[in-house]
Amino acid sequence: MEHISNKRIKKACKRLALAIAAAGFILPGAYAGNKLVILHTNDTHSQIDPLTKNNLGGVLRRKAAIDSVRAAEKNVLLVDAGDVVQGSLFFYLYGGEVEQKIMNEMGVDIGILGNHEFDNGIDSLASVLKLGKYQKLATNYFLENSALKGMFEPYTVKTYDGKRIGFIALNLDPDGMISDGNAEGVVYSDVIPTANLAAKYLKDVEKADAVIAITHIGYNPENPPGDSLLAVSSRDIDIIIGGHSHTVIDPSTEQGRRQSRLKNLDGEEVLVVQTGKSGPYLGKIEIDLDSIGKGGRPGYELITMDSRFDANPDPALSEMIESYRAGVDSMMSIPVGFTKEALPMSSVKELNYIADFVYDRGSELAGNVDFAIINKGGIRTDLHKGTLSKGDILNLMPFQNRVLVMEIKGKDLLPAFDAMSRTMGNGVSAQVYAEYDPVNYKATKVQVNKRAIDPEKTYRVATIDYLANGGDYMKSLRNGKVIAQSPLWLYDDLINYITTGKGHGKPFGNGPAKDRMVPVK
Repeated sequence: MEHISNKRIKKACKRLALAIAAAGFILPGAYAGNKLVILHTNDTHSQIDPLTKNNLGGVLRRKAAIDSVRAAEKNVLLVDAGDVVQGSLFFYLYGGEVEQKIMNEMGVDIGILGNHEFDNGIDSLASVLKLGKYQKLATNYFLENSALKGMFEPYTVKTYDGKRIGFIALNLDPDGMISDGNAEGVVYSDVIPTANLAAKYLKDVEKADAVIAITHIGYNPENPPGDSLLAVSSRDIDIIIGGHSHTVIDPSTEQGRRQSRLKNLDGEEVLVVQTGKSGPYLGKIEIDLDSIGKGGRPGYELITMDSRFDANPDPALSEMIESYRAGVDSMMSIPVGFTKEALPMSSVKELNYIADFVYDRGSELAGNVDFAIINKGGIRTDLHKGTLSKGDILNLMPFQNRVLVMEIKGKDLLPAFDAMSRTMGNGVSAQVYAEYDPVNYKATKVQVNKRAIDPEKTYRVATIDYLANGGDYMKSLRNGKVIAQSPLWLYDDLINYITTGKGHGKPFGNGPAKDRMVPVK
């Protein structure tokens, strides 16, 4: 467990107290019945239609499933654990407007922030969140000095059949994950001390019978804490509804049962849940309100969003989506290239191709580039075999990043390779061969053009601005000096590369299928 100083705990307490004071008293809702059903989603990432690869998901199916549960149960609460955006042309074209309207149509009750909510900047986020009619929570983000001032509460309490249920929201550290400037004014407090403080406050002061943490920190992320560490380091938290790591916690499997039932500091069970990425499942938690405080275990299942929910699509939601579809369809009709084979997000060929593209573009910008680095996390979807459209490329790499070239010492590059080992390697161009320890997260061998990196040598490296600013926790790259930067967005450069640059006439992903960063024990 990471060490947290008393000073930092005091700061967390102070920020939470300020947030609570700013929010004022929150009136609980009043409900009847002896069972509470909580439906939950996370990391739906602008996936409006069912996924092509498995025909699962889709917002119309989700709405049908939610409506069916609401028709059968008296007390139903719908929550979302963040990253509702970024991943399809609906977000690229409409900036989050579609997703907020969908949340309203779904009848989301509580929503929290994900890191991708900040992708277009905090001012854009503040504007689009005004469309959302659900209650917005943020417990360890102090937002009163940001564009989000007044839009979020630090907690809420709802009453069902005389039982008071408290909710808090916990988010990851923006530093190293959200692009510089996109979360301006957001003050972060450490997750675990803030969570314990808030949960204790809810139980001792608000007299909550149970506390539910809605989180966007990941289950067991490369940079802790995540939900698993939070669960075992907590008191007073009964359920954790998570997001960020795209983990499918399936209670029908042995692994899912282990992941979902953890013991806190007092030896009491905490239910931990998460539904994966892009909406293939809807999570369903059932709480017997009469058993709260008497050792009862909440029930949990994943509802698969498959074709059985296609029979009665919601007409209002269907009409709303269709009103935006023309723009998406036009992007998908512009051909830019082709592939010889289907390329999943995890494809080494795809990653190597993109890293080599960044190297070639950097060489155009500055010349004499030593190598290139690109993050796997910037690749967001699979590619199908055959003709690729402009829309396919925008879906593949949707972020507003730019290729740049920096000059940086070898001693600052080596910690970046250590950071890349935490994500089981990242994209590097053909000039690089690296080995890393996947247990201790340490790069054990890094060669550029078959020579070990010299700590005192200055290298010329092509990468993207997100990584150069310390993104994906490559904070040592901030010590580099930027000498050239593309005027175009990364996806526009990639489209030009495919159609007119060095990639012209070659199939996308054509190249070696061999890892350039290799795990060794």
